Amino acid sequence: MSRVLVADDEEGIRSFIAEALEMDGHEVAMAATGDEAAALLDRRAFDVVVSDLKMPGRDGMALLAKVRAEQPETQVLILTAHGTVETAVQAIKAGAFDYLQKPIGSPTELRLLVGRAAERRQLINAREGSYRSEEDACPPMSYGDKTMAPVVAALEKVARTDATVLLLGETGTGKEVAARTIHARSTRALRPFVAVNCAALSESLLESELFGHEKGAFTGAHAQRRGRLELAEGGTFFLDEIGELKPDLQVKLLRVLQERRFERVGGSRTLAADVRWIAATNRDLQAMIRAGSFREDLYHRLAVFPIRLPPLRERRADVAPLAEALLRRVAAEMGRPPLTLDPMARKDIEAADLRGNIRELRNLLERAVILAEGDVVRPEHLWLDPSGLAPESASGVDGGASAGTGAAPGGARTLEDLERNAITTALTAAGGNRRKAAEQLGIGLRTLYEKLKRYGHSEGPPGQD
Repeated sequence: MSRVLVADDEEGIRSFIAEALEMDGHEVAMAATGDEAAALLDRRAFDVVVSDLKMPGRDGMALLAKVRAEQPETQVLILTAHGTVETAVQAIKAGAFDYLQKPIGSPTELRLLVGRAAERRQLINAREGSYRSEEDACPPMSYGDKTMAPVVAALEKVARTDATVLLLGETGTGKEVAARTIHARSTRALRPFVAVNCAALSESLLESELFGHEKGAFTGAHAQRRGRLELAEGGTFFLDEIGELKPDLQVKLLRVLQERRFERVGGSRTLAADVRWIAATNRDLQAMIRAGSFREDLYHRLAVFPIRLPPLRERRADVAPLAEALLRRVAAEMGRPPLTLDPMARKDIEAADLRGNIRELRNLLERAVILAEGDVVRPEHLWLDPSGLAPESASGVDGGASAGTGAAPGGARTLEDLERNAITTALTAAGGNRRKAAEQLGIGLRTLYEKLKRYGHSEGPPGQD
């Protein structure tokens, strides 16, 4: 659930609130004074702060001001006694989420109020990108291939711990899916999963993205910004393409891993890094260490539990069921009804040399969904040539020198060329029978007529309809 800080100088009230919230699944820290609460806020982030209005030393209003200045996303609930409601209303105007009058008669109202405050905090996190709910449902890591059995077992075992994991494997082998699987099966599953691609940003931007920055830290820093590491508080932090991290940032990341603390760019306040670390790379980090481009001490911090994800060519039994699952997803994303694989197309995919692994397989199926008019993906809809150009079955005959090659002299064919040639090939194979050609192409007869007219063949080849 959420992390809650309870600040009240009365021990009985503190214990009552803490017990009520812990029974609701929240993690609770307690402070007897405003100064003690401020010290806890300096060490870690909280989702909700429940603070008494009147306390010795720093009072509730001063604590609220600190939270609004340093952790504006944290929600503050003010506890107020009878006769001080007007002050509580002022606290709301100053940024408090709500107030609750003492004595607290029932824990139900308290739980409801804290729950609403926690929901607002989650919405703020969602807006800032720490949650990716559309990807929360992880697809299976394997569909039964024996090569993947030890990999799946290792993921299951390490997920139950907080050990740092290093995922190794070629591009497109599903390293982020593996990271999300670990998160989903961990004790941190209800907290954020935050991913950063180290290759996608420049060194200066990546530092700000990781650690955040204070207002005025550099040109263009017009406001304080929380980094992705801070957004991942309590959850899982996934560093993809870790082998692309520049030497200066390697040093800074090593410090965070060692001390579990960091500062925003341009800031002096030290923040706790309470996250579970997962890193991934397709690079040979050992070779990079020998070449002096990757720190050996950082490698050992990351490789507490290394897992290699095998490429698709080593897990052939997974290819066809994975293709069918991806085909359903791609079709849905493109607004198409569910598509199925023709048996011959399935065999072609199973035998394909998918050097790009799952990423290449998905691209292959996206192209097939674009080309397929009906609800079946056939061999002629697949581009399996390693160069990315259309194969003979899709290109057909165009009457020129490029016939049967799948490419015009200048390079790849357009989708219109491919479609026109596929229709010509189907009509030729069907002896000019348009109905049979339409069935072979997986499209309706009316659709075939419309395409023939569009391509200037309104009469079409001789034959029966």
